[in-house]
Amino acid sequence: MFFWVYLWVYQWKKEKKKVEISMERSNIYLFLDLCTYFSRFYAITHFHYSLEKEIKRHEDNLKFLTARRNTLDESILDLQVILGKYHSENGSGTTAKENATSCTEDKTVEQILKQENSAAGVLCWLNSHHATEGSNSELTKDVLGVVATLARVDDDNLSKLLSEYLGLETMLAIVCKTYEGVKALEEYNEEGLVNGSSCLHGVGSSVGKKISGRFVVICLEGLRQYAGELVSGDPQRKLALPKPKLPNGEFPQGFLAYAVNVINLESRNLSCVTTNGQGLRETLFYNLFGRLQIYKTRTEMLQALPCITDGAVSLDGGIIKKSNLFALGSSKDIEVKFPVGSVESDLPASYINSEDTIRKLKWERANIAGDIIREQELLERAKANLSEQS
Repeated sequence: MFFWVYLWVYQWKKEKKKVEISMERSNIYLFLDLCTYFSRFYAITHFHYSLEKEIKRHEDNLKFLTARRNTLDESILDLQVILGKYHSENGSGTTAKENATSCTEDKTVEQILKQENSAAGVLCWLNSHHATEGSNSELTKDVLGVVATLARVDDDNLSKLLSEYLGLETMLAIVCKTYEGVKALEEYNEEGLVNGSSCLHGVGSSVGKKISGRFVVICLEGLRQYAGELVSGDPQRKLALPKPKLPNGEFPQGFLAYAVNVINLESRNLSCVTTNGQGLRETLFYNLFGRLQIYKTRTEMLQALPCITDGAVSLDGGIIKKSNLFALGSSKDIEVKFPVGSVESDLPASYINSEDTIRKLKWERANIAGDIIREQELLERAKANLSEQS
């Protein structure tokens, strides 16, 4: 009897222990489930809060950018009214000096148009007929022009020398601000061949100036930019390049200037041409000329060889393309040259300053417009993410 009682008690304790263990496990699982739930709840809540905070930030940015854009629009309009009043009081404002410069530019354009089947010729034709070719504005809106038309020099000899140094292909190169402008000039079919009926090729074919062969396009967006200082107070924003020195520390005889600093640029091309505010001297022409040196005579140029790194030219016709790369023989007729003339104007300083300010304000407005588009896209994406999580 005692044995059966003991066995029953033993079985009872055993079953009780199983129940206790099961309950402990259940409590542990319940605790883990609760931890998982609260962890997920916290993550979702935190993600929602982050999205709401991000949406608020983008909305604030849009408000700020829109207000700044409106302020810029008002400032630009006010300055344009001032310029308009000047024109109404003083006629067109065109001076004899500007007319003479325009004449030399027209000669350069004529030289380009004579280059048959060239992309530069088609572009110049398109620019001269822009009023009647409004449908092609998208094609050229990012194009600054042809290299030969983007600078002037003081005399015909310099024009010939620098034009010959660059060569016809580079003088006829088309200059674009961004890669989007480069892509707009040409399209390709499924086989990867150039589509001759669209873009610049299509314009050329439609006016009997079919483009043949390759042509050079320079994109400012990816060019190596001058990173040094500018000459203080110089209206042409010339580069503060140190004078070359011979190994003995002396300056070479006959050195006149760096080619990049002898070209003259119009005010609209001095700054705010690229997205970071630089002009054509620090970008386009610094890449084309580098530290090309100009000397009085060929003899003095050859004596300065130890300090010539990016080439040199002399006023009597000597040309060194690069260090130890000499161009010998006689120069031939230059087909396309830089226009000759200064960029000085008889317009009052206040007028020129107003034009410069308008250009800078328009540059800032263009950058803000891009920022607004990006902020709007980010805002819509954040709202879409929040909607998916709701």
